[in-house]
Amino acid sequence: METLKMRTAGTDGPAVLLLHGLGATGAVWDGLMAEPGYRWLAPDLPGHGGSARLPHYSFGGLAAAVADALPERGPLLVIGHSLGGVVGLALASGWFGVKVAGLFAIGVKVEWSESDLSRATAMAAKPPRVFPSREDAERGFLKIAGLVGIAEADPDGVAETEGGWRLALDPRAFGVGAPDMRGLLGAARCPVVLAAGEHDPMSRPEQLRALSPHSAVLRGLGHNAHVEDPSSLLPFPRQFVL
Repeated sequence: METLKMRTAGTDGPAVLLLHGLGATGAVWDGLMAEPGYRWLAPDLPGHGGSARLPHYSFGGLAAAVADALPERGPLLVIGHSLGGVVGLALASGWFGVKVAGLFAIGVKVEWSESDLSRATAMAAKPPRVFPSREDAERGFLKIAGLVGIAEADPDGVAETEGGWRLALDPRAFGVGAPDMRGLLGAARCPVVLAAGEHDPMSRPEQLRALSPHSAVLRGLGHNAHVEDPSSLLPFPRQFVL
């Protein structure tokens, strides 16, 4: 598989891997990557932005692709949002040859209903929508990534196609399914903190506390807390010394 598109920043300090959520790209971490004192690594996950697609999407497949694209095997810290948090948990198992020293997983959806899974399956089966203009496609990108009103569209989030523009996102990525959170947490070989924005409708603090005593609430923030207030995440890497 092609190497994933990888954004990097910083030359000194601990390495921190940043994993975005479903529908977004590594650009959501631009605010955090402006902070000094770390070596930031932010790939576009497979099937997103400037990265190649996978023939089939699974949490393990995504983790393997990220591991293969890393310029170093660790130790490193991982901050993952939503889908990226689950991919971070898979990496934290050590199964993919990466040494993770600590994981901060934000906004992971841990409770899935049959209706949730049915909707995701239906979205995975839909052909990519063709928009009449780039601007329309960019609005579609922001909507599906939950970034309307809090971020600009990443140019890599859309692509020109026959008859107009489409999202770069491979719709089949929606078919990744629900994570086995208890199994992944049990397999993790490093400290894991589950976090959610206080106003995140997809990942409620009480749901995270039921899974792990190591949870955190990001006050005043929503599902995309890392975009709304990047500095709210800085206490996590500062508590680890690599």
